[in-house]
Amino acid sequence: MGKTKTAILTNEPKVTKTSAEEYAEKKAKKAAALAPKKTEKEEVIEAPVAIVEEIVEKPVRKEKILTVSSRGKKYLESKSKISRTQLYKIEDAIKTVKESSYSKFDGTMELHLNVKKTGITAQVTLPYSSGKVKKIEIADEKTLAKLKEGKVDFDLLLATTEMMPKLAMFARLLGPKGLMPNPKNGTVIKSEKDVEKFKGNLITLKTEREAALIHTSFGKVSQKTEELVKNAESILDALGGSKTIDKVFMKSTMSPSVKLAI
Repeated sequence: MGKTKTAILTNEPKVTKTSAEEYAEKKAKKAAALAPKKTEKEEVIEAPVAIVEEIVEKPVRKEKILTVSSRGKKYLESKSKISRTQLYKIEDAIKTVKESSYSKFDGTMELHLNVKKTGITAQVTLPYSSGKVKKIEIADEKTLAKLKEGKVDFDLLLATTEMMPKLAMFARLLGPKGLMPNPKNGTVIKSEKDVEKFKGNLITLKTEREAALIHTSFGKVSQKTEELVKNAESILDALGGSKTIDKVFMKSTMSPSVKLAI
């Protein structure tokens, strides 16, 4: 008995493809067969770049805030000797600052004042040394040459009336530093002999340009308490006391501050 062939008849029309379409189909199948298969893990990892950029954020830099707990051991020990609420009289304040100063060198005694307005200036001659040697200069041609370069290497500038017009062009440099000679504070002199009266303990008190604050020194930690008292009193009196001053704080180079009663 011979083999029989079975034919399956359908109603679907036969689709005829061009040779170009058949070639393209064969090429696509071949490329798909040669391509490496991706694992499930690789498929999960693949993601649009935009999504990855949204997920990965730059770390935020945290600012370091100085707190009492981050202070050194010596500072904290000194701080424990000072009352935060007490208003100290000048003599008691000086003694307390001396006891709480922890520098190995001879620290400077400082006053930091909150005054009622900006633009306050005053000059005062301290009865005792402030511990700072001031460099005094009488304006001349050499001074003008330094100022043209923006160099200021003196603590007090004196000038004769003849030299003042030449210094006018440097007012913006000298004025903010409180160094511009002025007849009101006696720094415009008649002759070089007048410089002798400035070699003492004359200091200039001046507020900051944009803040009603004055910072000054009035002696050394090793200095006698009675001398420091007189120097501090002279500064407060020159500024007008409580009429001008709101708050006064005293400290040394390395010590916490104490608040004064004014």
